[in-house]
Amino acid sequence: MSKGSTASIGFEQQIWSAADILRGNMDAAEYKHVVLGLIFLKYISDTFEERYRELEADNDDVEDKDAYAEVNVFYVPPSARWSVIAQAAHKEEIGTAIDDAMRAIEKENRRLKDILPKNYARDDLDKRRLGNVVDLFTNIQMIEHGTDKDILGRTYEYCLSKFAEQEGKRAGEFYTPSCVVRTLVEVLQPYLGRVYDPCCGSGGMFVQSTDFVKSHSGNIGNLSVYGQDANPTTRKMALMNLAIRGIEADLGAYNADTFHNDLHPTLKADFVLANPPFNLSDWNDGSLDGDKRWKYGLPPSGNANFAWLQHMIFHLAPEGKIGMVLANGSLSSQSGGEGAIRRRIVEDDLVEGIIAMPTQLFYTTQIPVSLWFINRNKRQKGKTLFIDARKMGSMVNRRLREMTAEDIARIAATFEAFGDGALEDVKGFCAAVTTEEVAKQDFILTPGRYVGIEEQEDDGEPFEEKMARLTGELSELFKRSHELEGEIRTRLGAIGYDI
Repeated sequence: MSKGSTASIGFEQQIWSAADILRGNMDAAEYKHVVLGLIFLKYISDTFEERYRELEADNDDVEDKDAYAEVNVFYVPPSARWSVIAQAAHKEEIGTAIDDAMRAIEKENRRLKDILPKNYARDDLDKRRLGNVVDLFTNIQMIEHGTDKDILGRTYEYCLSKFAEQEGKRAGEFYTPSCVVRTLVEVLQPYLGRVYDPCCGSGGMFVQSTDFVKSHSGNIGNLSVYGQDANPTTRKMALMNLAIRGIEADLGAYNADTFHNDLHPTLKADFVLANPPFNLSDWNDGSLDGDKRWKYGLPPSGNANFAWLQHMIFHLAPEGKIGMVLANGSLSSQSGGEGAIRRRIVEDDLVEGIIAMPTQLFYTTQIPVSLWFINRNKRQKGKTLFIDARKMGSMVNRRLREMTAEDIARIAATFEAFGDGALEDVKGFCAAVTTEEVAKQDFILTPGRYVGIEEQEDDGEPFEEKMARLTGELSELFKRSHELEGEIRTRLGAIGYDI
């Protein structure tokens, strides 16, 4: 694991290993909701029991629901407490006991209404395995591993990432790697105001935003959270993820397609953070052609990249900022009028910065991506910051790369220096570029065009000497290869195989 990695540690792995018993022949997409629901249920049971013991020690009423609400703990009715579920672990009705517990908790806590999974009694869920997982969870006291709700948040995030790894492309609709979200958040610095994500998935943008505020000794109550998602199951995952962290969020009354049914039509957000589906096709059947959101031009129906971008710009407050993930094609595409749309957005002086990201950051796609930063009130008027971060990050396994904390801090510091007017261009990494220079490049925003090539350190060896040395080494390698070829032929001939 790389230094500064955002990957998780032992406790989360312990939870995952316990939950993984359930997998059997189940598809990852199926048991994902079973596992996350159990994690949620066990944690709120643990936090309830902790508060229960505090009230009991003070001779207070242990069934006073307000005594739990005042410390942001969910009240768990007697029939839904983990002790009841644990006693039923090896009974055939364990699934029914969990479903009943979920319903009882929803009834007592309005914020959780209709979002908890209630399908544990179904026939295709192996009750023996389910009981074994309940046993393992019974022996894990989550509150002993963290001083606040962050422990379940970390566990939930860890399991989401593991599911994303297993599900591959299908996971793209709900999970954005934590290091990508952190990069967006560290650059935008959302301390105060309205945060909006029009395709919020599992709620990672909101979680990282509030984590940022808390890590800087701020009050998460200073943030208002708004979002929506088209997938009903994903929306419930987000609501659970936010609820366990004490984050109040307005994700609309139901799931809905953002383009055709904007659930926050009048919202003007201070911060928009999003990772919309890459290169979404067939998003417009013609009914949106005259929509007021397309200030800079009608996006092509075959690709929604600039529809997402313009939707977010439409929802920006006068001082608002956007941080979003887009496929690299958006930086240079000229088809379907995208080049003209990009040019108008640049000419309106909205693009504050572009970051070309490393490959292999996503479980779900190998498509190269960039981060776009839009600002209605840039500190450096008429300039755009370009960062080429393609060489950043470290491989955490054979398929996945992760940006380190040091990488993210360097990028955030570069943006800060740019905003302060104190940035010095670094060949191969960053450059502050005027709009006139961008226009000369036909408004193509690929960072490599502007940051140049990293300067190579001169090793002091004269060119002629270096070439003589290298060609000599190459000659020796050729000679050795011929020797090996002869040896192979001899050995094969000895066993009757001639080449």
